[in-house]
Amino acid sequence: MSTSPSDLFSTATPQASNYDASAIEVLEGLEPVRRRPGMYVGGTDERALHHLAAEVLDNAMDEAVAGHATRIEVVLEPGNRLTITDNGRGIPVDPHPKFPDKSALEVILSTLHSGGKFTGKAYATSGGLHGVGVSVVNALSVDTVVEVARERKLYRQRFSQGRTLGPLEEVGAAPNRRGTTVAFTPDPEIFGPELHFKPARLYRLARSKAYLFAGVEIRWRCAPELLTDDTPAEAVFQFPGGLADHLREQLGGRECATADFFAGSQDFPNEQGRVEWAVAWPLWSDGSYSWYCNTIPTPDGGTHEQGLRQALVRGLRQFGELVGNKRAKELTADDVMVGSELMLSVFIRDPQFQSQTKDRLTSPEAAGLVERAVRDHFDHWLGHNMERGRALLGYVLDKLDERLRRKQEREVKRKSATAGRKLRLPGKLTDCSSDAPEGTELFIVEGDSAGGSAKQARDRKTQAILPIRGKILNVASATSAKILANQEIADLIQALGCGTRKDCDPSALRYDRIVIMTDADVDGAHIATLLMTFFFQEMPDLVRRGHLYLAQPPLYRLTAGAKSLYARDDAHRAEIERTAFRGKKVEVSRFKGLGEMNPAQLRETTMDPATRSMIRITLPQEYEERAGVKDLVDRLMGNNPAHRFAFIQENAARLEDEAIDA
Repeated sequence: MSTSPSDLFSTATPQASNYDASAIEVLEGLEPVRRRPGMYVGGTDERALHHLAAEVLDNAMDEAVAGHATRIEVVLEPGNRLTITDNGRGIPVDPHPKFPDKSALEVILSTLHSGGKFTGKAYATSGGLHGVGVSVVNALSVDTVVEVARERKLYRQRFSQGRTLGPLEEVGAAPNRRGTTVAFTPDPEIFGPELHFKPARLYRLARSKAYLFAGVEIRWRCAPELLTDDTPAEAVFQFPGGLADHLREQLGGRECATADFFAGSQDFPNEQGRVEWAVAWPLWSDGSYSWYCNTIPTPDGGTHEQGLRQALVRGLRQFGELVGNKRAKELTADDVMVGSELMLSVFIRDPQFQSQTKDRLTSPEAAGLVERAVRDHFDHWLGHNMERGRALLGYVLDKLDERLRRKQEREVKRKSATAGRKLRLPGKLTDCSSDAPEGTELFIVEGDSAGGSAKQARDRKTQAILPIRGKILNVASATSAKILANQEIADLIQALGCGTRKDCDPSALRYDRIVIMTDADVDGAHIATLLMTFFFQEMPDLVRRGHLYLAQPPLYRLTAGAKSLYARDDAHRAEIERTAFRGKKVEVSRFKGLGEMNPAQLRETTMDPATRSMIRITLPQEYEERAGVKDLVDRLMGNNPAHRFAFIQENAARLEDEAIDA
């Protein structure tokens, strides 16, 4: 029987009876931003919220880099209110030639693709390119107030959700003031009522900007009642040494492969470009990389990263040839960079980024600019002190040997898990040497720093380490496609080797125990909760069979004389002080994270089976109880924040009572 093309579609049910011109919407002004915030700030999560702060701060930094501002103030106030002030030229307030009934300030705040950074007349290099930054902040804020001090006068205009609430007003004289102040409150309709600026995150953002341009002073202030950690309420940042100061602070007292690190800068006046870098090779580090373009962080790297990689690897290959080491020609950029602590900042005209959030630089000329700048300095740095050059070459060749050894290990068949097939393992996994799963453990740790300590503390025969980057995807509120596309989850599934959901086969699990090992603080508990949610939803059989555990790292180290004990939390600390150290003067140190513990401490307290304690995560056997667990997970981890808010309200009084009893 033949079927015509019309027959194939004849059974389709139309979604709407009329599809004509009236069905075509035209979004005007800033409405596109409110309809599709993900297109402009990458979503409506915590990262997107803080991207608003970065957009305003970047504008102030552009004024500083252009030589017009020397001071920037960042102030966080109650009510999720953020104010950023610079002492630059001030946004122009005269009527705009194209819109004579509006000031330039109003055009910039209320019109997409408007600004002074398209031609290079106002700014030689800048982070703002598309003319959407501050207008996007305006569109996604419930209340925005802009003040401009210009030509000894003060002007003010107010906006809400992208709408102009009134004309630009001259509000008084400003004889001793100049610059721009932008104060805004993110719209809870967009970001939700529970999401607020994190003081610690804004503090780090402000400090990092000061490192990137030595000519600016950045002042930080936060309402004390908003602080929940050791973030200071006030601080002033100014770093004459730039990235070198930043790296020196980050390294602390850690020993490196060379006595001094490689840092420098190069200006290219004719190309209106500048490159600044700082690189160190600590003996114990999983590495950290910070890339910037025109003071904008580009966490995914890009063409400037490529230029640096080429400069370093080619420089070391040539140095190896100079000293007669034939193996140096086998080096790759990964061998040179793995484990390094690296910072790179470039200033170029008209940079191109992969998206509005500017996570990756794509400007082709950046690669050549960086390679030219770094290569000459690196060759001189290596050759000026031959012992230093040989020390670094030896360190990097050890990384080459480690890479080749790991490659060979990944090609070895794991007898019990592969059934004669070659196993693919994620590159971040540091596997154990045992072929059989019996007695083996996979430790899932947060971050490269904790991962580095855990690798040194582990029993190489039975304990494997898989670092993950921060908080993984919340699978309870994500689609299957998003789950499968997440790299951290893909690495975890690949390392376990047993599949997920209906394809999950516990007998194929590559390890006897899966141990979630996170910091003993609130963020660590959140990460552990996200991981437990993942196993509950994607691999419930592993939980039922008792393969999942929670490590119990200490939060405190208590020392009196020659005796030291560790405490998991405040209650445990009080118990130890009351019993083991009664009447003695106790020195208490708090671990900010697993990465701050040296390997011996981590092994003794958290990883050694002889001395550690762990919690086994299980599921109830009774159907009704299992259903209750699923309902609780759906309520607390699902899409509806109202359920979480209700849970907090229901249990807050009980927690307060327990705190009082403790």
